[in-house]
Amino acid sequence: MDRYLTFLYVNHFVVKMEVILQHCPIFVPMNISKHISSPQNAMIKQLVLLQEKSRERRKQDAFIIEGKREISLAIKADYEIRSLLYSPDIISSGMVLDLVKNTGKQPELIEVSDAVYQKLAYRTSTEGVIAVVKTKKHALHDLQLKNKNALILVAEAPEKPGNIGALLRTADAAALDAVLIANPKGDLYSPNIIRSSVGCLFTNNIGIGSTSEIVAFLKEKHIHIYCAALSASETYTKTNFTEASAIVVGTESTGLSEAWLKASTQNIIIPMEGQIDSMNVSVSAAILIFEAKRQRSL
Repeated sequence: MDRYLTFLYVNHFVVKMEVILQHCPIFVPMNISKHISSPQNAMIKQLVLLQEKSRERRKQDAFIIEGKREISLAIKADYEIRSLLYSPDIISSGMVLDLVKNTGKQPELIEVSDAVYQKLAYRTSTEGVIAVVKTKKHALHDLQLKNKNALILVAEAPEKPGNIGALLRTADAAALDAVLIANPKGDLYSPNIIRSSVGCLFTNNIGIGSTSEIVAFLKEKHIHIYCAALSASETYTKTNFTEASAIVVGTESTGLSEAWLKASTQNIIIPMEGQIDSMNVSVSAAILIFEAKRQRSL
């Protein structure tokens, strides 16, 4: 009798699982494919290089994200997660699985020791999970502007990760249509930029190109170009930002190149009333962007 009941129970369980799989085609069990305990492991050494070297990121076409919020934002932006490494001393496997439960394609899940995790972790305060992610190209020809009356930020040759991160946070806060980076000096997937942008690298519509390519892109789409520059400029509050507009900022040391000044619809300036004649580029951009937002809200 007991054997008969066991047989019925097992068959009932099998039928239930078949029903679940039929009605939930995206359900794919995730395996903890390996456990890595040594910081000297070959894969860990490769990931350290990926974290530290832009050359390695280009070579592997991949980068590293640390933290639940940043990983969630990348997933929402359709980045491909290749692997998830987690420390069970900090976060449970269930919480890691929750990050990717609705992505369809399940990444490799790797449990690591605390020593391994600390070798990989970039931030001082951490959440116990790191993702290895496929990069995106951010080509201009792939950039889609959903709004015909677009408001765009252009940054020429930004260098400091903190400034780039702040620009991306401002762009996200203003829900800009795109952020275009001309002649980038560094790697967009640097851990410093990811950290300083608090994940806004993944929330913005980003395009990368040379100055000439971006100027041509804006002209083709009939977008007015407003350059933050001292020469032949008008006060920014007098500028009409209500039509399709690109606000262009340069570096604090050299400003914008001549190519931008020639392409400019109008140069704009923020009046300075103190003893210095410039502000941090991210602060200037924020002032200009939110003046444009103010005008568009009227």
